[in-house]
Amino acid sequence: MPNLATRTVSEVIKERHSVRKYDPAFTISQEEMRDILKEATTAPSSSNLQPWRFIVVQNLETKKQLRAIANNQEQVETASAVIAVLGDKEMFKSIEKVYRSNFEAGFMDEANMERLIASANSTYPYASEEIRKNIASFDAGLVAMQIMLIAKERGYDTVPMGGFNKEKFSEMFNVSDRYFPIVLISVGKAAAPAFNSSRLPIEDVIIDYK
Repeated sequence: MPNLATRTVSEVIKERHSVRKYDPAFTISQEEMRDILKEATTAPSSSNLQPWRFIVVQNLETKKQLRAIANNQEQVETASAVIAVLGDKEMFKSIEKVYRSNFEAGFMDEANMERLIASANSTYPYASEEIRKNIASFDAGLVAMQIMLIAKERGYDTVPMGGFNKEKFSEMFNVSDRYFPIVLISVGKAAAPAFNSSRLPIEDVIIDYK
């Protein structure tokens, strides 16, 4: 593996694989988990409303309980942490905070702030819940991929998991109706190599050039 400090983005992408066997004795500090998530939230999102929320599970007993509602997937219990990525289907409630923060940081003038607030307030609150959930799910995919690449750049391994009982998850963690679980990401140190996997030829996935 190349020196961690000198790897390119392309190298990190190629090195990242879905790992399902983890060293259960290896730990990652809460501080580093916060750093990973803070960096990951630089991901783009619809109108910059950042409709993602996270629950980080590191307690062993809690991971065991989570494993029971996640199709008994071993990595839920043995990884150092499991990050649950949730979507915010009421992202419009953050409109004022997001744009005022941009204004206060000097990223836009007051006129633009007011214009963008008005535009977002005329759109998102009136969109159907299905549309808002689709937006949040798409944006959650962007931040989830960043989490996995940032973790790999720091020398950790990950695997995303959509196979879990989302209703029971919401009950277990007392998730507000405003949020809905989308994906779990195990993060830790691999105890065994990931399985290699092939990809479809690029000719099969580029439909056409225009």
